[in-house]
Amino acid sequence: MLLAWPNGSDGLLSSPMSGTSAITIGNFDGVHLGHVELVAAARQAVGASGRVIALSFDPHPLTVLRPDKTPKRLTTFQQRQDLLTKAGADEVVPLRPTGDFLKLEAQEFLEWITSKYKPDFIVEGEDFHFARARQGNIKTVIEGQAKYGYSSIIIETVKTILTDHSIVRASSSMVRWLIERGRVRDASILLDRPFELCCEIVSGDKRGRDLGVPTANLNHLDYALPEDGIYCGFAIADDGKRYAAAISVGTKPTFGKHPRLCEAHLLDYQGDLDHYGWTIKLQFHDWIRDQLKFNSVELLVEQLKRDINKTRKRCDMNLAQSIC
Repeated sequence: MLLAWPNGSDGLLSSPMSGTSAITIGNFDGVHLGHVELVAAARQAVGASGRVIALSFDPHPLTVLRPDKTPKRLTTFQQRQDLLTKAGADEVVPLRPTGDFLKLEAQEFLEWITSKYKPDFIVEGEDFHFARARQGNIKTVIEGQAKYGYSSIIIETVKTILTDHSIVRASSSMVRWLIERGRVRDASILLDRPFELCCEIVSGDKRGRDLGVPTANLNHLDYALPEDGIYCGFAIADDGKRYAAAISVGTKPTFGKHPRLCEAHLLDYQGDLDHYGWTIKLQFHDWIRDQLKFNSVELLVEQLKRDINKTRKRCDMNLAQSIC
């Protein structure tokens, strides 16, 4: 929802000038409903012939300011670029958070942005903060219009209803909070798509293969991972084919202590999962059960078979409902 458009307009710019441009600035991690709303407003402002540029911090500024507080990422820059372009951006530009850049005062930041990109519009959410110590805010952006020659468009925070009927604001922090608690279906509501890892397949201990349930092991790097447990979803292989997937996140407690990992059994996949170095996209759709420690390998295998059957049923249902 629009909070403010330039010059008292009602937001219906019937004939944007050809060649106009709009920028929107942020981390854009996850590219949730709120981010999509920003890009949509920017596109409406400039029209089909105008240019929309999203400036996305990569990596997160906290990697420089407070490395110990850096949040796990929801998307790689390439994922953000693809998603923001799909939402309507013409260009997605990485902003590198160097120490000098992060020391810019609010007015210095505005001067740098406007001199480099010469935007006709700056489009931001109502909680936007920028520059050193987050001193810049929406008021700063609005006050800078006359000096720097742009118009500001301010968008109200997007809110939505989760499966437990709670109403939450769309934010990367909320998406991350939901994912880390295993609430992947609720996260998909804020994202308007399933949460997806895009990772390289790496060598594992091959225990799944020995149990008759071979798995692809993901190099999940600094991604946010769902809470330990078993999930159903879909895997998209490097050849573009899509497979229902039973996904395990955790430490394999039945076999002692292991590092936390994410692995997926691809239903009906006939390829070689021991071929490493290729990239897979893994989408989380539903939580199935908690991670458990079993008293024997036989009991674990029986449970894995039940997990696979449940995954097949859930994924078939999702496809039938066009959720996936």
